[in-house]
Amino acid sequence: MSIITRREMLAGLGALGAAAGLALPARAAGSLTAAIYPGTWEEAYRNVVAPALKKNYGVDVAFDSLFAVDQVAKVRAARGVPPFDCFVLDPGPAASAMQAGLFEPIDASKLPNAAKVPKGLVTSHAVTCNAQVVGIAYNPKKFATPPKSWADLFKSPYVERLGLTGFQTTFGTVSLIEIAKAFGGGIDNIEPAFKALKEAAPKVAAIAAPAALPGLFQQGQIDVMYGNTNTVAILKGRGVDIAYVAPESGSITFQTTLHIVKGADNVDAAHKYIDTAISAPIQDALQKAPYNMVPINTDTALDPSLDIKSLDELSKMVTHDWTKINPQRAAWIERFNKEITK
Repeated sequence: MSIITRREMLAGLGALGAAAGLALPARAAGSLTAAIYPGTWEEAYRNVVAPALKKNYGVDVAFDSLFAVDQVAKVRAARGVPPFDCFVLDPGPAASAMQAGLFEPIDASKLPNAAKVPKGLVTSHAVTCNAQVVGIAYNPKKFATPPKSWADLFKSPYVERLGLTGFQTTFGTVSLIEIAKAFGGGIDNIEPAFKALKEAAPKVAAIAAPAALPGLFQQGQIDVMYGNTNTVAILKGRGVDIAYVAPESGSITFQTTLHIVKGADNVDAAHKYIDTAISAPIQDALQKAPYNMVPINTDTALDPSLDIKSLDELSKMVTHDWTKINPQRAAWIERFNKEITK
């Protein structure tokens, strides 16, 4: 029994439609669909990127609201018939998608703004659209001095006011790796982190899902957590008493990247979408409240609320090898949920 693919089926339906004088719905050449993170990202790209794309290029964009791992899973499940034209991904899912061959090559000649992006942030299959900076957030009115290191989070007076979260997110994963390092471990030995977490669990103020931590901080249920400068800036903009501190070992950085899906219908429109997202006016708008995203266009003067004075600082921050993290991450998530969240 032969198996008809979805693409073959659509081709067959197209032929039947043509023979009958009918037209099947098709995605317009001046449009595309882009995956986008739910929440602040979706709001930012709908309100800032989409209107600029339409104004400058006459291109309409529809958004598919999905977290990174769900984007990769959806494209894998589509089996060569892309459900959208562009990904937005953090390093872990991006490494998985790259290994699976899910990206269309990027043609930098179609990105006029690529020249304004620091070297290394535009590659053969990815364009960085936003940098994230991760460290420690604390309430300056509750502590006479801020925590200085990852290890300090597990000591009084911080541990009793600490909010913990697991490996589900990029910021959680990299923070816990740095915690492991602080106690003698690292990517290849996460055991010291779990030891510290188990000892701290009965003392901490909360163990919660990643998305819940900002609300708990705003409500005063926790006064210290690991997180990114984006979250700190958003809460500060709401009048919350919160400050960011870089651990002694250095802030962590990772990039969020845009990619074109392999076999995308509208590759030309996808390049225009990506170029719009990295343009100076858009990057400037996205770094301001309520979005507070760290820009990567060198023509963009950094907003003081972002706790970073120059893009040059990014090259000195801590980074991680996701090709080493990905094979272990599922087991880490399961173990955290079983041993710490219980």
